[in-house]
Amino acid sequence: MRAILLRDFGGPEQFYIGEAVVPALSSREVLVKVHATALNRADTLQRQGKYAPPAGASNLLGLEMSGEIVAASEDAAIYQLGDQVCGLLAGGGYAEYVNIHEDLLLPVPDGMDMQTAAAIPEVFLTAYQSLVYLLQLQKDETILIHAGASGVGSAAIQMARSLGAKIFVTASAGKHEVCTALGADLVIDYRQESYKTAVIKASEQKGVHAILDFVAGSYFSDNLDILGMDGRMVMLAALGGMNAPDINVAQIVWKRLKIMGSTLRSRSLGYKTKLVKDFAKDYWPLFESGEMRPVIDSTVSWHDVADAHRRMDQNLNAGKIVMTID
Repeated sequence: MRAILLRDFGGPEQFYIGEAVVPALSSREVLVKVHATALNRADTLQRQGKYAPPAGASNLLGLEMSGEIVAASEDAAIYQLGDQVCGLLAGGGYAEYVNIHEDLLLPVPDGMDMQTAAAIPEVFLTAYQSLVYLLQLQKDETILIHAGASGVGSAAIQMARSLGAKIFVTASAGKHEVCTALGADLVIDYRQESYKTAVIKASEQKGVHAILDFVAGSYFSDNLDILGMDGRMVMLAALGGMNAPDINVAQIVWKRLKIMGSTLRSRSLGYKTKLVKDFAKDYWPLFESGEMRPVIDSTVSWHDVADAHRRMDQNLNAGKIVMTID
C-alpha cells in the first residue's frame, strides 16, 4: 500500500508518499480502506521526533480516519464488509489501509461525507474524556477553554454548550467568529489583553469552575489564579513550555483545586472501548441529526501533506485540517 512516510524527523519537507506493508489483522480487528484522515498536534510532534507512538502501534502518523471496511478477522462481528466507518487510532491513519479494533469504530451517519467523519474521532473523544470523565462539568458551571478554535477546542465548546455550561474561550482575533458561532459566551483575544483579567471581570471575581488547557508552562500560574473554589483543570499539552514560573502553589490547597493531566493515545484498549461506547451513547445521535459537527478548516489531498502541516505549525487553522487519501 501507499503511505505518507518520513525521510527523517524534522520539518514538513521530510514527508513523502512511499510504500508500506498492509497491516495484518489481530483478533476482532477489521481492515479499513482509508478515504480521509485529519491532522492533530500529536502528528506535528511525532514528525519532529518528540512524540513516539505507544508500544505496538503503527509508526505511521494519523490518529483518526474514515473509510470502508474491506476485510475482517474471523471473530469480528459488529460490522459488515462495505460498511462506512470512522475511528480512533494510535497511529497509521496516513495510509491507504489501516487495521483497527472493531470496538473503536463508529458508523458514519447517513448523509455525512467521509471528510467530515474523519474529523470527529480524536478531537471529540478527547473533549468528551476531558469534560465528562475528568472535569465532570455540570450545568450552569463556567469553563475556560484555551485555544477555542482548535480541533479539540471547537469540539469542547459544542460539548460544553450541550451540558449547559457558561463558556469562556481564548482565541486569536481572526477566530472569534468561529468560537461565538459554536456557543462561546465570551471570546478573549489573548494577544491583545490579559485573559486572566478578562475572566476575573466576567466571572465577577468568582473565577471559573473548570479549565481545559493546552498551553501549560506560561499559562499555569494565571490558570491557578482564575480557578474558583473546588476548581478543576485538565492539561492536554504543554505548547507554552515545560516550566511554569512564579506559581502560588498554596492556592491549590486552600481552594481545593484538582489539577489533572491527560492523554488519550496511550490509553488501554479497554479504556478506549468504554470511552467510545459512552460517547456514542451520549453524543452520536447529535451527529446523526446534524446538531453537532466538527469544524473543518480545510480539506487537502494527502499529496499536499507538507503544506497542511505548515498551516498547523503556523497556527493558521480554525478547526480541523482534513486530508483525503486519493
